Amino acid sequence: MQKLETKPLTLIVLGFHALSDPLRLQVLDLLRSQERCVCDLCEALEVTQSKLSFHLKALKEADLVRARQQGRWIYYSLNLPQLVVLEQYLAEYRRFSPMVPVRVCRDD
Repeated sequence: MQKLETKPLTLIVLGFHALSDPLRLQVLDLLRSQERCVCDLCEALEVTQSKLSFHLKALKEADLVRARQQGRWIYYSLNLPQLVVLEQYLAEYRRFSPMVPVRVCRDD
């Protein structure tokens, strides 16, 4: 496996940490199809804005979502290139590790 630079490694760690929370995964699922306003996310997830802002901060620090302000609202969208970075990181393990064969159980 290639040696990773400190900044990309930090983003990988932050990315997997961000993905470890069920609410943050729900946020990402909601953002799959379109950009959403924070108020829409709160409504869809049935959480307060203060609770959601904590989780959005973790997603932004991991560079998994992007935020843009329009008027008084902030809109969030997926940062797909960073999700690809996490996917490629995991793919390196699959590429260089021996694959475990699927075991078939037989009824005797």
